[in-house]
Amino acid sequence: MPMLKGKVCLVTGAGNGIGRGIALRFAQEGASVGVLDIQAAACQNVADEIKQAGSQAIALPANVTRADEVSQAVKRLTDAFGLPTVLVHNAAVMPTGTIDQTSEADWDRAYAVNVKGAYLTSREIIPLMRKAGGGSIVLMASITGVNGLPGLAAYSGTKGALISLVRAMAIDHARENIRVNSVSPGTIDSPMLHAVVAEAPNPEQTRRAFDEVQPRGRVGTIDEVVNVFVFLASDQASYVSGANVSVDGGMSVKSEQPRL
Repeated sequence: MPMLKGKVCLVTGAGNGIGRGIALRFAQEGASVGVLDIQAAACQNVADEIKQAGSQAIALPANVTRADEVSQAVKRLTDAFGLPTVLVHNAAVMPTGTIDQTSEADWDRAYAVNVKGAYLTSREIIPLMRKAGGGSIVLMASITGVNGLPGLAAYSGTKGALISLVRAMAIDHARENIRVNSVSPGTIDSPMLHAVVAEAPNPEQTRRAFDEVQPRGRVGTIDEVVNVFVFLASDQASYVSGANVSVDGGMSVKSEQPRL
Protein backbone atom coordinates (compact mmCIF):
# COMPACT_ATOMS: atom_id res chain seq x y z
CA MET A 1 0.00 0.00 0.00
CA PRO A 2 1.27 3.53 -0.75
CA MET A 3 2.80 5.06 2.38
CA LEU A 4 1.07 8.45 2.04
CA LYS A 5 -2.34 7.45 0.73
CA GLY A 6 -4.93 10.07 1.67
CA LYS A 7 -2.39 12.64 2.87
CA VAL A 8 -2.63 16.27 1.74
CA CYS A 9 0.89 17.66 1.50
CA LEU A 10 2.45 21.07 0.98
CA VAL A 11 6.05 21.09 -0.26
CA THR A 12 7.89 24.41 -0.51
CA GLY A 13 10.81 24.94 -2.87
CA ALA A 14 9.31 22.14 -4.94
CA GLY A 15 10.11 23.51 -8.39
CA ASN A 16 13.46 21.76 -8.69
CA GLY A 17 16.12 19.72 -6.92
CA ILE A 18 15.33 17.88 -3.72
CA GLY A 19 11.98 19.67 -3.34
CA ARG A 20 10.88 18.44 -6.75
CA GLY A 21 12.00 14.94 -5.80
CA ILE A 22 9.95 15.08 -2.58
CA ALA A 23 6.83 16.31 -4.40
CA LEU A 24 7.07 13.62 -7.08
CA ARG A 25 7.62 10.80 -4.59
CA PHE A 26 4.88 11.99 -2.25
CA ALA A 27 2.48 11.85 -5.19
CA GLN A 28 3.70 8.36 -6.11
CA GLU A 29 3.02 7.33 -2.53
CA GLY A 30 -0.63 8.39 -2.81
CA ALA A 31 -0.59 11.98 -1.52
CA SER A 32 -2.31 15.01 -3.00
CA VAL A 33 0.49 17.53 -3.33
CA GLY A 34 0.66 21.31 -3.25
CA VAL A 35 3.75 22.28 -5.24
CA LEU A 36 4.90 25.65 -3.89
CA ASP A 37 7.77 27.55 -5.46
CA ILE A 38 8.68 31.15 -6.18
CA GLN A 39 9.33 30.19 -9.81
CA ALA A 40 5.85 29.90 -11.30
CA ALA A 41 6.89 28.01 -14.44
CA ALA A 42 8.92 25.42 -12.54
CA CYS A 43 6.12 25.06 -10.04
CA GLN A 44 3.59 24.39 -12.80
CA ASN A 45 5.92 21.95 -14.56
CA VAL A 46 6.22 19.75 -11.47
CA ALA A 47 2.46 19.84 -10.83
CA ASP A 48 1.83 18.89 -14.47
CA GLU A 49 4.36 16.07 -14.22
CA ILE A 50 2.51 14.68 -11.20
CA LYS A 51 -0.89 14.95 -12.89
CA GLN A 52 0.36 13.32 -16.08
CA ALA A 53 1.43 10.34 -13.97
CA GLY A 54 -2.15 10.03 -12.68
CA SER A 55 -1.78 11.66 -9.26
CA GLN A 56 -3.19 14.85 -7.77
CA ALA A 57 -1.27 18.12 -7.55
CA ILE A 58 -1.78 21.85 -7.64
CA ALA A 59 0.79 24.49 -8.57
CA LEU A 60 1.11 27.15 -5.88
CA PRO A 61 3.48 29.90 -7.03
CA ALA A 62 4.34 31.93 -3.94
CA ASN A 63 7.13 33.66 -2.07
CA VAL A 64 7.57 31.96 1.33
CA THR A 65 8.78 35.22 2.86
CA ARG A 66 5.41 36.91 2.20
CA ALA A 67 2.68 36.11 4.72
CA ASP A 68 -0.14 37.00 2.33
CA GLU A 69 1.19 34.76 -0.43
CA VAL A 70 1.72 31.83 1.94
CA SER A 71 -1.80 32.23 3.33
CA GLN A 72 -3.32 32.31 -0.15
CA ALA A 73 -1.34 29.24 -1.22
CA VAL A 74 -2.49 27.24 1.80
CA LYS A 75 -6.10 28.28 1.18
CA ARG A 76 -5.88 27.15 -2.45
CA LEU A 77 -4.42 23.80 -1.35
CA THR A 78 -7.17 23.31 1.22
CA ASP A 79 -9.91 24.26 -1.24
CA ALA A 80 -8.52 21.78 -3.76
CA PHE A 81 -7.80 18.75 -1.59
CA GLY A 82 -8.99 19.33 1.98
CA LEU A 83 -7.14 19.87 5.24
CA PRO A 84 -3.35 19.54 4.91
CA THR A 85 -1.71 16.84 7.02
CA VAL A 86 1.91 17.12 5.86
CA LEU A 87 4.16 20.17 5.50
CA VAL A 88 7.68 20.06 4.09
CA HIS A 89 9.57 23.34 4.21
CA ASN A 90 12.41 22.87 1.77
CA ALA A 91 12.71 26.34 0.19
CA ALA A 92 16.17 27.76 0.84
CA VAL A 93 18.94 30.00 -0.41
CA MET A 94 22.64 29.43 0.29
CA PRO A 95 24.85 32.52 0.29
CA THR A 96 28.54 31.70 0.63
CA GLY A 97 31.19 33.45 2.68
CA THR A 98 32.38 34.01 6.23
CA ILE A 99 30.49 36.45 8.42
CA ASP A 100 32.62 39.42 7.36
CA GLN A 101 32.23 38.45 3.70
CA THR A 102 28.42 38.20 3.90
CA SER A 103 26.42 41.23 2.83
CA GLU A 104 23.51 42.40 4.93
CA ALA A 105 21.18 41.73 2.00
CA ASP A 106 22.37 38.11 1.68
CA TRP A 107 22.10 37.60 5.45
CA ASP A 108 18.55 38.95 5.58
CA ARG A 109 17.43 36.94 2.55
CA ALA A 110 18.85 33.68 3.94
CA TYR A 111 16.98 34.09 7.22
CA ALA A 112 13.83 35.27 5.46
CA VAL A 113 13.61 32.29 3.10
CA ASN A 114 15.10 29.53 5.23
CA VAL A 115 13.74 30.42 8.69
CA LYS A 116 10.91 32.91 8.30
CA GLY A 117 9.54 30.72 5.51
CA ALA A 118 9.34 27.83 7.98
CA TYR A 119 7.57 30.09 10.47
CA LEU A 120 5.00 31.44 8.00
CA THR A 121 4.12 28.07 6.47
CA SER A 122 3.92 26.35 9.86
CA ARG A 123 1.79 29.16 11.26
CA GLU A 124 -0.73 28.66 8.46
CA ILE A 125 -0.68 24.86 8.48
CA ILE A 126 -0.77 24.00 12.20
CA PRO A 127 -4.35 25.22 12.88
CA LEU A 128 -5.53 23.17 9.90
CA MET A 129 -3.62 20.10 11.07
CA ARG A 130 -5.25 20.56 14.45
CA LYS A 131 -8.67 20.39 12.76
CA ALA A 132 -7.57 17.32 10.81
CA GLY A 133 -6.58 15.52 14.00
CA GLY A 134 -2.82 15.76 13.52
CA GLY A 135 -0.07 15.78 10.95
CA SER A 136 3.63 15.80 10.22
CA ILE A 137 5.93 18.79 9.64
CA VAL A 138 9.40 18.18 8.24
CA LEU A 139 11.88 21.04 7.92
CA MET A 140 14.90 20.82 5.62
CA ALA A 141 17.98 21.43 7.73
CA SER A 142 21.59 20.51 6.86
CA ILE A 143 24.72 19.04 8.40
CA THR A 144 26.03 22.60 8.23
CA GLY A 145 23.59 23.36 11.04
CA VAL A 146 25.12 20.58 13.15
CA ASN A 147 28.85 20.74 12.45
CA GLY A 148 29.27 23.86 10.38
CA LEU A 149 31.35 23.97 7.23
CA PRO A 150 33.84 26.66 6.14
CA GLY A 151 32.49 29.56 4.14
CA LEU A 152 28.78 29.05 4.85
CA ALA A 153 28.22 31.25 7.89
CA ALA A 154 24.73 32.58 7.16
CA TYR A 155 23.44 29.32 5.71
CA SER A 156 24.79 27.30 8.66
CA GLY A 157 23.13 29.71 11.07
CA THR A 158 19.74 29.31 9.43
CA LYS A 159 19.95 25.52 9.45
CA GLY A 160 20.95 25.45 13.11
CA ALA A 161 17.97 27.68 13.84
CA LEU A 162 15.63 25.23 12.09
CA ILE A 163 16.96 22.30 14.10
CA SER A 164 16.28 24.18 17.34
CA LEU A 165 12.87 25.31 16.08
CA VAL A 166 11.92 21.68 15.43
CA ARG A 167 12.59 20.77 19.06
CA ALA A 168 10.42 23.62 20.33
CA MET A 169 7.56 22.91 17.93
CA ALA A 170 7.65 19.17 18.64
CA ILE A 171 7.07 19.82 22.34
CA ASP A 172 4.48 22.55 21.81
CA HIS A 173 2.29 20.42 19.55
CA ALA A 174 2.90 16.87 20.80
CA ARG A 175 -0.52 16.57 22.50
CA GLU A 176 -2.19 17.70 19.27
CA ASN A 177 -0.77 14.71 17.38
CA ILE A 178 1.41 17.00 15.27
CA ARG A 179 4.91 15.63 14.80
CA VAL A 180 7.80 17.92 13.85
CA ASN A 181 11.18 16.72 12.62
CA SER A 182 14.08 17.91 10.49
CA VAL A 183 16.31 16.24 7.93
CA SER A 184 19.95 17.22 7.58
CA PRO A 185 21.42 16.17 4.25
CA GLY A 186 25.12 16.22 3.62
CA THR A 187 26.49 16.92 0.16
CA ILE A 188 23.83 15.85 -2.35
CA ASP A 189 24.02 15.65 -6.15
CA SER A 190 21.49 18.42 -6.61
CA PRO A 191 21.18 21.78 -8.42
CA MET A 192 22.56 23.54 -5.32
CA LEU A 193 25.77 21.49 -5.56
CA HIS A 194 25.91 21.97 -9.32
CA ALA A 195 25.80 25.75 -8.84
CA VAL A 196 28.70 25.68 -6.36
CA VAL A 197 30.77 23.48 -8.68
CA ALA A 198 30.03 25.68 -11.70
CA GLU A 199 31.40 28.74 -9.91
CA ALA A 200 34.67 27.04 -8.96
CA PRO A 201 37.89 27.87 -10.86
CA ASN A 202 38.22 24.20 -11.83
CA PRO A 203 34.70 22.67 -11.83
CA GLU A 204 35.78 19.13 -12.75
CA GLN A 205 38.41 18.97 -10.02
CA THR A 206 36.01 20.49 -7.48
CA ARG A 207 33.33 17.92 -8.31
CA ARG A 208 35.82 15.08 -7.81
CA ALA A 209 36.91 16.62 -4.52
CA PHE A 210 33.34 16.62 -3.22
CA ASP A 211 33.18 12.86 -3.86
CA GLU A 212 36.61 12.11 -2.43
CA VAL A 213 36.00 13.78 0.96
CA GLN A 214 32.85 11.75 1.60
CA PRO A 215 33.22 8.73 3.92
CA ARG A 216 31.54 6.56 1.26
CA GLY A 217 33.52 8.02 -1.60
CA ARG A 218 30.57 9.73 -3.27
CA VAL A 219 28.00 12.42 -2.61
CA GLY A 220 24.42 11.42 -1.87
CA THR A 221 21.52 11.27 -4.29
CA ILE A 222 18.22 13.11 -4.17
CA ASP A 223 16.36 9.80 -3.82
CA GLU A 224 18.37 8.92 -0.73
CA VAL A 225 17.15 12.12 0.93
CA VAL A 226 13.59 11.76 -0.32
CA ASN A 227 13.31 8.28 1.22
CA VAL A 228 13.68 9.80 4.69
CA PHE A 229 11.07 12.49 4.02
CA VAL A 230 8.56 9.85 2.94
CA PHE A 231 9.13 7.91 6.16
CA LEU A 232 8.81 10.97 8.42
CA ALA A 233 5.65 12.12 6.63
CA SER A 234 4.07 8.68 6.93
CA ASP A 235 2.23 7.03 9.81
CA GLN A 236 5.15 4.60 10.11
CA ALA A 237 6.98 7.42 11.90
CA SER A 238 4.12 7.88 14.38
CA TYR A 239 6.43 8.01 17.42
CA VAL A 240 9.20 10.09 15.84
CA SER A 241 9.10 13.76 16.78
CA GLY A 242 11.70 16.36 17.67
CA ALA A 243 14.37 14.45 15.76
CA ASN A 244 17.01 15.69 13.36
CA VAL A 245 17.85 12.90 10.92
CA SER A 246 21.25 13.13 9.22
CA VAL A 247 21.41 11.86 5.64
CA ASP A 248 25.08 12.48 4.97
CA GLY A 249 26.84 9.16 4.47
CA GLY A 250 28.61 9.62 7.81
CA MET A 251 30.11 13.04 7.07
CA SER A 252 28.83 14.57 10.33
CA VAL A 253 30.75 12.04 12.43
CA LYS A 254 34.08 12.54 10.70
CA SER A 255 36.69 13.97 13.04
CA GLU A 256 37.94 16.31 10.33
CA GLN A 257 35.58 18.31 8.16
CA PRO A 258 36.36 19.07 4.51
CA ARG A 259 37.85 22.29 3.21
CA LEU A 260 37.12 22.42 -0.48
